[in-house]
Amino acid sequence: MPYVEGFGTWPFGEEWLWEAVACVYLPLLELLDGAPVTVGLTPVLCDQLEAMRDGPGERYLRFLREVRAVIHAEDDVGLVKGGELELAAEVRRAATDYVFADEAFERHDRDLLKAFAELERVELWTSSATHALLPMLATDAGLRLQLATATASHLRRFGEWGGGFWLPECAYAPGLERDLADHGVRAFCVDQTSVSGFEHLHPVATEPGPVAVPIHWPTVELVWSDRNGYPVHGTYRDYHRRTVHDLKPWDNAGRPYDRQAALALARDHARDFVERAKHRVGEGGLLCCALDTELLGHWWYEGPAWLAAVLEEAPRQGLELVTVSEGIERSDPRAAHLAPSTWGSGKDLSTWDSPRVGHMAVAARRSELRTVAATAGHARPRAALERAARELLAMQASDWAFMATHELAGDYPRERLEGHGADLEAALAALAGGPAEVTSPPVPEPSVRNLAPDLDLAALTSP
Repeated sequence: MPYVEGFGTWPFGEEWLWEAVACVYLPLLELLDGAPVTVGLTPVLCDQLEAMRDGPGERYLRFLREVRAVIHAEDDVGLVKGGELELAAEVRRAATDYVFADEAFERHDRDLLKAFAELERVELWTSSATHALLPMLATDAGLRLQLATATASHLRRFGEWGGGFWLPECAYAPGLERDLADHGVRAFCVDQTSVSGFEHLHPVATEPGPVAVPIHWPTVELVWSDRNGYPVHGTYRDYHRRTVHDLKPWDNAGRPYDRQAALALARDHARDFVERAKHRVGEGGLLCCALDTELLGHWWYEGPAWLAAVLEEAPRQGLELVTVSEGIERSDPRAAHLAPSTWGSGKDLSTWDSPRVGHMAVAARRSELRTVAATAGHARPRAALERAARELLAMQASDWAFMATHELAGDYPRERLEGHGADLEAALAALAGGPAEVTSPPVPEPSVRNLAPDLDLAALTSP
């Protein structure tokens, strides 16, 4: 998730964050304690969760109480008047999700970062500062800025870090592991699905030190595929069909959603998943199934129930679950060639750098080069330097090009990229200053809401 808190409301903006907290992160917190799983918490998400301890948290609660509760009640009345009693009953049931989200947020003292840190057995990974595709960055300084800021924020928030790092979009290029090693990374995931003959169940030892863990795409597709994965079954809730107020009381087959039938199916699919995973592991190996967290509860409404059932079913069938670090310790990482790759369409960079979104890639790279060049000649005023660096980080988020490629959010990604670009230019103008007799541009505020509070400027200012 890019930094959306404070940038727009409905249909594109901070309501994405409120929905993710209510329908994904809080439900997951209820079922993960004691589970041997690895959870990647991107710094840019943590920036927003941290901000929610204050004013943004109040807006989140108002969203639940004054928006979600009201529209559920209005659609309930409308459906009853139209004789759609089963749909109305489902709308009333679904409204309780947001009552839970209200109570759980308060129960965790509005501090979800603390709640994640206190989970037993769960391994927390970090990522680049704003989920930038690292192979697409233009300079070494820009890469250091993303990595150093990310690790600094994770250590400050969680007190410790085992070196696990999620490469945004699984985007890898040979040599990247050297930079990762310089910033304390010990493990990362790669997608080598397109490499013929690659051993996907064995971690790869890289020469600089970090271990690359291949994800197992056939297993990921069981959950992720929008054509034949579990979530497309007719019994599950339809993500796309909406009521007047954007609610979803239908299943994928067009019938009124049956929650109990969907939960029973999720348990069946959990058993099937564990059986397939156990068969694929065979006599040994580490099978890594990596998923976007928001698949569970948002895109796939029954995802948290499925995951809870997997955690219960695995020991019954003798499939041992481990965190990534535990799996590496019990494996024998092997040397192997790693090819450039992502887990995007075509397993390449085309989702984020193609004719459709090429202007976005160029804008981010140009801004990075300008920022690095300006910093080399001017490190004052510091506020302008900080603002420029944060605006650059915001521009580098992979989400803008992803949303534009898949036409998911209208003009929102373009407007955000252009807005951050304009503010970056203003900061650079203040950074450069001018002759004494010429009025210098005003020095901007150094902050961009709570984006990158642990900004590591040494990445830009050091040779």
